[in-house]
Amino acid sequence: MENYNFSYVIPIRYSDLDPQWHVNNARFLSFIEQARYAYLIELGLWDGVDFFNLGLIVADIHMAYLAPIALGQTVRVYIRADRLGNKSLTFAYEIRDEETGLLHARAETVMVAYDYHTHQSIPLPQAWRERINAHEAGQGA
Repeated sequence: MENYNFSYVIPIRYSDLDPQWHVNNARFLSFIEQARYAYLIELGLWDGVDFFNLGLIVADIHMAYLAPIALGQTVRVYIRADRLGNKSLTFAYEIRDEETGLLHARAETVMVAYDYHTHQSIPLPQAWRERINAHEAGQGA
């Protein structure tokens, strides 16, 4: 919400539930992944088709589960790039109820710039830095 210039809406499906009738904790990871990919596509950093040209690989994830999500809810996943390093970047996320704004989870992922053809980390491309910095400053992609 505050300081987030991108978000992605996810309606909760029956298949997202676990036997306790709330969203399974593993689905929260899928939700932030979907928002992250939408962010990359929105900023023109990935075409959304060729996974070998994705350019990022997950190095670390932290998730704080704050409230359960139930069937029938729609959530909005907020995402921003918090830090750009030499070969990595850190994304911050909030998962909130679309209607009430209730915070369900906070998360952080460290992503490493990665060449899937050579299987090696690479420097974060300068074009990515420029687009992400412009977007996060509220200047669009």
